Amino acid sequence: MKVLRSRLFDRKMKEQQARLEEIGGEKREIAFGSQIRSYVLQPYQMIKDHRTKMEVGDVNRVLGGDLDGFIKTYLMQKSSGTLGAAAAPEED
Repeated sequence: MKVLRSRLFDRKMKEQQARLEEIGGEKREIAFGSQIRSYVLQPYQMIKDHRTKMEVGDVNRVLGGDLDGFIKTYLMQKSSGTLGAAAAPEED
């Protein structure tokens, strides 16, 4: 009975892990050059999202936590299938 329970538990854990990997989507290696956004504070101020090509000039607002524009642009491009293909309009 103990062997059967352990095998059922292992099987259930493998199924759960497979579901989590399916839901998790694409994973990229954490390395130099794989960043999502660039923050430039000197000599000019700009934040650029590399996935959506969106650029924002008001860095204080973004550094203060206002990421809604980036999130909305990402979700809109992902849902339309144009993620990374077209440049988004600059938001000030």
